[in-house]
Amino acid sequence: MYNILPQMKTQISDFPSSQTTPSASTTIPEDHHYLTEAIFAGESFWGLEAAFGRVDGVIKSATGYCGGGLGKPSYREVSEGRTGHTEAVKVIYDKRKISYKTLCDLFWEIHDPTNRNFLNFGIETHHRSAMFYRSEEERKEAQESKIKKQMKLNKRIVTKIIPLESEFFLAENEHQKYYLQQKHWLCHSLGLRSTVQFVESNIACKLNG
Repeated sequence: MYNILPQMKTQISDFPSSQTTPSASTTIPEDHHYLTEAIFAGESFWGLEAAFGRVDGVIKSATGYCGGGLGKPSYREVSEGRTGHTEAVKVIYDKRKISYKTLCDLFWEIHDPTNRNFLNFGIETHHRSAMFYRSEEERKEAQESKIKKQMKLNKRIVTKIIPLESEFFLAENEHQKYYLQQKHWLCHSLGLRSTVQFVESNIACKLNG
């Protein structure tokens, strides 16, 4: 039921012509006012990043750690429950093509928000289901989406809607575009090696699914 979404239509032809050549260096200028970000957590960040990356309107994505108090935590520290962080995914999206509320609606379909194991966050697991909002508008939209989904289920959604009050720390290189990195020959041909390259590449975002 909670599988990676099927491939959705993706367009990158609207970007400057100098970026139309297929290469891992294809990035989207950060000063475009129509780009914004959202952060979600739901089970392993590998699958969550792959699923969001396939959505039309999502430009870039990154895996990382969010919600804790320790600066620059490692995967080992997070997985041992010593930092208060959870595995999370940052999504950079084009507001002209997809809305924050639509991302919230998709979020329910790519993980199980009723998994009671999430209630043991900080005790037995570092995984949780969470939506980190940056404004009151995002909080309302996330809450509305949650209520809408809850009305369709007979089990309680345990997802938390949390203000983004701490920094999002990038995960280590091996956790970025995890599924794409299993295709070593493809990464090599695209010149993808560093964490920054995997995070900033629009093509890597789309091929990861």
